[in-house]
Amino acid sequence: MSKTKAMRWPYGIALSFVLVVALIIATIMVASDNKVEDADLYMHNYHYTDANANEIIMAQIAFNKKYTIEFATPGLDPKGTVIAYRLTDKLGNPVTDASVEVVLTRPNTHAYDMTLTKPTIGVDGLYEFAPVTLPVEGRWDIMAKVTVGANYRYYNLKTDTRNSNVSEY
Repeated sequence: MSKTKAMRWPYGIALSFVLVVALIIATIMVASDNKVEDADLYMHNYHYTDANANEIIMAQIAFNKKYTIEFATPGLDPKGTVIAYRLTDKLGNPVTDASVEVVLTRPNTHAYDMTLTKPTIGVDGLYEFAPVTLPVEGRWDIMAKVTVGANYRYYNLKTDTRNSNVSEY
């Protein structure tokens, strides 16, 4: 066997090794340019939600035994949407002493997050926030935390500006 044929394998292995290392570096560089957004279910990162899942579920059950919350916005319009919730007790009496905090967010990025606080409260238990203009059309998540005394509940909705369907998650 000639010496040149015997030297092909070491060169091939070395070239393959260098190619694999180059591809690994390229993958890392591409991945670092595309950041992963943290999930924000229940208005917290997933670490908090995971650690406190039972407490959040029990708080929601206790809240639902005493109160009824309803999303009162007919649809999401990119220009001047008024986010509104109606809160009543189980007897149908309006609740006007609650604290409601809302976050509007896109499911794929936090770049357009909007936090709404200090709603106007109607005598019929309607909590209305100032009109907001959405920067882009498409899917939006509307996350609210409603607190009445020691009771609280997260009320998360998925909606789309192009479709009036709203679903709770």
